[in-house]
Amino acid sequence: MRLAALCLAVLYWFARPVSAQSIAAGRDQFQRLCAGCHGAEGAGGERGPDIVSSRRTRRLNDQQLGELIRNGIPAAGMPAFPLKGGQMREIVAYVRSLIAPAAESPAPGDAAAGEAFFFGKGGCAACHMVRGRGGISGPDLSDLGRRRRSAEIEQALRAPGTVRTPGYEVATVRLGNGRSIRGFVRNESNYDLQLQDFAGTFHLLRQEQISGIAREKQSIMPALQAAPAERQNLLAYLSRLSGGPGPARQPVSEPTGAVPFADLLNPKPGEWPTYHGRLSGNRHSPLRQIDVSNVSGLAPRWIFQIPNAGRLETTPVVVNGVMYVTAVNEVYALDAGTGRQIWHYARPRSRGLVGDAAGGINRGVAVLGDRVFLVTDNAHLVALHRVTGGLLWDVEMADSRQNYGATSAPLAVKDLVISGVSGGDEGVRGFIAAYKAATGERVWRFWTIPAPGEPLAKTWAGKALEHGCGTTWLTGTYDPETDLLFWGAGNPCPDYNGDERQGDNLYSSSVLALRPETGKLEWYYQYTPHDVHDWDAEQTPMVVDAEFQGRRRRLLLQANRNGFFYVLDRTDGKLLRATPFVEKLTWASGIGPDGRPRLLPGAEPTPEGVPACPAVEGATNWMSSAYNPDTGLFYLMALEKCNIYRKSPEVWEPGKSFYGGSTKDIPGEPGKKYLRAIYLQSGKIAWEYPQIGPATTWGGVLATAGGLVFFCDDSGAFAAADAKTGKLLWHFPTSQSWRASPMTYMADGKQFVAVAAGSVILSFGLP
Repeated sequence: MRLAALCLAVLYWFARPVSAQSIAAGRDQFQRLCAGCHGAEGAGGERGPDIVSSRRTRRLNDQQLGELIRNGIPAAGMPAFPLKGGQMREIVAYVRSLIAPAAESPAPGDAAAGEAFFFGKGGCAACHMVRGRGGISGPDLSDLGRRRRSAEIEQALRAPGTVRTPGYEVATVRLGNGRSIRGFVRNESNYDLQLQDFAGTFHLLRQEQISGIAREKQSIMPALQAAPAERQNLLAYLSRLSGGPGPARQPVSEPTGAVPFADLLNPKPGEWPTYHGRLSGNRHSPLRQIDVSNVSGLAPRWIFQIPNAGRLETTPVVVNGVMYVTAVNEVYALDAGTGRQIWHYARPRSRGLVGDAAGGINRGVAVLGDRVFLVTDNAHLVALHRVTGGLLWDVEMADSRQNYGATSAPLAVKDLVISGVSGGDEGVRGFIAAYKAATGERVWRFWTIPAPGEPLAKTWAGKALEHGCGTTWLTGTYDPETDLLFWGAGNPCPDYNGDERQGDNLYSSSVLALRPETGKLEWYYQYTPHDVHDWDAEQTPMVVDAEFQGRRRRLLLQANRNGFFYVLDRTDGKLLRATPFVEKLTWASGIGPDGRPRLLPGAEPTPEGVPACPAVEGATNWMSSAYNPDTGLFYLMALEKCNIYRKSPEVWEPGKSFYGGSTKDIPGEPGKKYLRAIYLQSGKIAWEYPQIGPATTWGGVLATAGGLVFFCDDSGAFAAADAKTGKLLWHFPTSQSWRASPMTYMADGKQFVAVAAGSVILSFGLP
């Protein structure tokens, strides 16, 4: 009992709040007892080590730190200091203030008054941003308290320039043409330099352009002019900044270097400003510098490694010479010409997720104005500043504890950012939602499946509706001519057992045409009514204008996971043609004039299991497709494979998948992947390129005006074929299992082709 009481007393002693007076008293004791060896601020002296940077010291809790001071380290020459309770508590408090991040041991003072000074009289916000407010001609300070110690913050206020943020060295760069640019050196090497001027424009310079660099030793930050109380209050405010967006949100601005919506509608030559390159979803580029005559000379120009990223699924976005790439909960801004990093944003991965969200998947960003938009694994949508990477706002789209996640790039349309959610095998209720790009305020949400009691619930006869899925996990497309947003809806749940969801299960496995301002549904087309094979309709709904059936038409093209290539009239959703693009297709004999599949017997899952084609991976999937208006061909990755489908009774549970059955490969029948080109007019296959490999990769295609189709081969090679004939023209072995699709862009007057391979971004160009 006495021992327990002693332990409680010790814990109480160290857990008591620490006052400014205690820290000040501890400072006095430290100067008297410790500074002679460890230096006045613990950074090391003639006879003692640096205790501020020591990992060993930082790992100690307050009780352990007190014991170390009391007992000393005789073998290392540190004497014991048997201080009494109050004295020990004071010196521990001071040492803790030296070694801990400021946010863990905030400086004393009136933080509210310090905030008012920062944004008012002090003028600090003219340069620095904090929680979405302030300027951009200085480092973002939103998480300063997590990055710096109180002593470092105090030192920076007292003597600007002695504590510098990496990437904010000021220099004036003289160019060979006589021009000079002054700004922050965000990164550099012997070969290039990434400079951000004070207006927020990036200048991505090459060594041959530079005639001289004048580096400034003095900080551009002026010495703080403040009364002692104002200084202390400012320190109290800054030391408490631990990250996260603030309640005040700025509108999307469009200064020099920002991205107006007009540049998404009509991209500047050589840019790739959206996930698909075009809002239409067509990964066809007008670039032709790399063509059939010279593609054999293509070689890697730079490589960027993302640490601990696993297999990347991102498609790079390039605007104004800056490339944005993602891993789960991370964004990197790179010099698109060299791959050198400009800034990096990251937040920890979430725990306790299920499905795709738990797998660490992120496919890219959207860019609009001065913002970069990212979804997180736990179904948040965040806005970052284009120049600094600082967090501007963060909204929760759905509760990840209910199995929701998010994995794909948002889509920016007008002044909105639109996103779907993942969880399509985990029993969530799917939706598409639009948010104001300026503030993160939700404008509308469209549910892809009905709630019980709504009219469409009659298409869900049974008990499954409450967890019916129909998620929206891949990026949609937009058509300015009809002012319609097109988005695919996923499979119904449980995936393989339709017994408790009799009916068509609307709007699962469908494409939806919505008004972007309101989310109003204009039309829908359901590809697979009452889907029991997990053939969601997330494949890109591609906007194409072309001659079709004798007249110019506004078309929507999709190669669906169920094995049919669809051509719709995108003004009203009318089916114009549906043709198979795989041979192994046993669930339907075709698509009737009414748009519904003609079902074949024996394909629906049973408890014993039945073979059916395509396999659960689909005849194709989320990997990108492309259409070349010069050839009139639609390009895609096609999988010839079947599965044995089995159904079983299942009840939805939080934190678990909701398949209602299972699938397995048919023994002796491995799948085979093909790059195929389909005639738009007839739906027939023009040519195909069979691949050798495990048929388990997920890389897509890119078409260019240079007459090429770039694709990710199952063997692990990145390759290019003649767009007209399918003849292989070039390949580069990467030994990767593909999880991403390629894109192309211009930098320094040269065309590059980039793709995520494993945990790296590879960018190829001509010599």
